[in-house]
Amino acid sequence: MEILESVRVCMAKALDKATADGHNVDSGLKAIGLTNQRETTLVWSKSTGCPLYNAIVWMDARTSSVCRKLEKELSGGRTHFSEICGLPISTYFSAMKLLWLMENVDTVKEAIKSGDALFGTIDTWLIWNLTGGLKGGVHVTDVSNASRTMLMNLKTLEWDQPTLDTLGISATILPKIVSNSEVIGNIAIGWPITGIPISGCLGDQHAAMLGQACRKGEAKSTYGTGAFILLNTGEEITLSKHGLLSTLSFKLGPKAPVNYALEGSIAIAGAAVQWLRDGLGIIKSASEIEALASQVESTGGVYFVPAFNGLFAPWWRDDARGVCIGMTRFTNKAHLARAVLESMCFQVKDVLDSMHKDAGEKGEVKNEKGEFLLRVDGGATVNNLLMQIQADMMGSPVVRPADTETTALGAAYAAGLAVGVWTEEQIFASEDKTRTSTTFHPKIGEELRKKKLESWCKAVSRTFDLADLSL
Repeated sequence: MEILESVRVCMAKALDKATADGHNVDSGLKAIGLTNQRETTLVWSKSTGCPLYNAIVWMDARTSSVCRKLEKELSGGRTHFSEICGLPISTYFSAMKLLWLMENVDTVKEAIKSGDALFGTIDTWLIWNLTGGLKGGVHVTDVSNASRTMLMNLKTLEWDQPTLDTLGISATILPKIVSNSEVIGNIAIGWPITGIPISGCLGDQHAAMLGQACRKGEAKSTYGTGAFILLNTGEEITLSKHGLLSTLSFKLGPKAPVNYALEGSIAIAGAAVQWLRDGLGIIKSASEIEALASQVESTGGVYFVPAFNGLFAPWWRDDARGVCIGMTRFTNKAHLARAVLESMCFQVKDVLDSMHKDAGEKGEVKNEKGEFLLRVDGGATVNNLLMQIQADMMGSPVVRPADTETTALGAAYAAGLAVGVWTEEQIFASEDKTRTSTTFHPKIGEELRKKKLESWCKAVSRTFDLADLSL
């Protein structure tokens, strides 16, 4: 219920700010868009409206035993469902979290058996409550969130019955799947504003894709707690052979074509900066890391791999654990801070290398100089040093928009499109965006870049098979 209360407060403050800024909310607010952290899983009672257990977040690895069991039992192993849903068996995805709840929480088992259970990711939970909850709440999810459950068929955009049968999950607890841009329902009485249609819903990374106006062949990277890189592959599904996920970019209307994507998900990015602050006390606030890391020109040969909960794309090693190698007596906190920033950029580079291999030359859009541009967003992108390091590691430009909160912008785009506030052509018009963006160009040579990447790969190899180290 904490999540609902935070949304209530957020809505009230947003309305207050809009009014204070001179907007007439009563006549000017046409629609509401919603975006959410994906994969986080919840089961609640349709008769009481109360959650039957705490939400299990995307990064939670308690389902590792469920994953290992399935990998051994199923003929296709870890990739058994990949051709259908685009995803490997992993602790990351909602289906594994739902199975854990079904196996370990008696109230969930009983509610499913009695027909009283509803399943959803956070978008589903919010929409159900915002549209009335017990009094007629709409039980839906959108195609982007559904694509992260392991249960949706990427081609049909419907729940895949053979997958449900294999996993023992009843379709009756699942929400209806809708597009990213259509009127879902109206805000019910009891919220800070009522009667306004919810007409846009996307998982956070898909919302950022739309907010960045990524067309086919264009990619974006969002730097938050983790980092998430998506490449729009157009209307064709591209199955990865290099450790990436096949997923959706967006579907902008019930009858609109689907834009698919390749995605590389990185578990720990900005969270490593939080660890420096909260775990080690090296910095007092996240914003201090840029100045600290700038005190040295390099890491002094230090390489840090933040595999705190294993490694996601492209490695997919849940037996990995964090390592810091190359330290000498002369290593100081500035070297460590710079190594943390570099770790974020190395991980993004690993994913982009896999994307280049999977998409090929024809699957990427380049500028007039033959350069592949990476659009970036998220809180960490205010760090100019981080952005420069990213361009250096890639050997190609990084483009940061003037407004880095592109996730919220994408949700607003989808909502406004559904009710006629703007057109798709206006959303994807890029002239204004490029005029106000900042571009970071690589400054280091190819030889140094190659040596650093080789050292990084050596560090990554040191993280494997460490999950059973003695306490």
